Amino acid sequence: MFQGVSALNLDAKGRLSVPTRHRDALMQDAQGALTITKHPHGCLMVFPRPEWERFRERIAALPMQAQWWKRIFLGNAMDVDIDATGRVLIAPELRKSANIDKQTVLLGMGGYFELWDAETYAAQEAEAMQGDMPDVFKDFSF
Repeated sequence: MFQGVSALNLDAKGRLSVPTRHRDALMQDAQGALTITKHPHGCLMVFPRPEWERFRERIAALPMQAQWWKRIFLGNAMDVDIDATGRVLIAPELRKSANIDKQTVLLGMGGYFELWDAETYAAQEAEAMQGDMPDVFKDFSF
């Protein structure tokens, strides 16, 4: 289970250094194979390949009414590998779709990661913190 936040910068070629604390698990559990695709909230989803395959099967099984969401998730998915120096290339098309230029935030979300443009994430987090918590948290104990 991946958790935690990392502030990371893309290099000039659009490569992201995978944090060491996650890299070992990704190399062991997924042989460094990842899949990156769009997220409906404006970030990117970064999956270890075995987790992606489970997600892909669930998306592919959706009915025809979800065809556009299939296109968004499956049609934009790109397979990448962690290179020998621990970096992954984020394709220009995916960077553009999430407005990612240089400064990013990588969030561990359990079985996958979200990759955000740092400014976008900060603004959306601040907005969420100003609003009310969703009803699902009404009976949740902190």
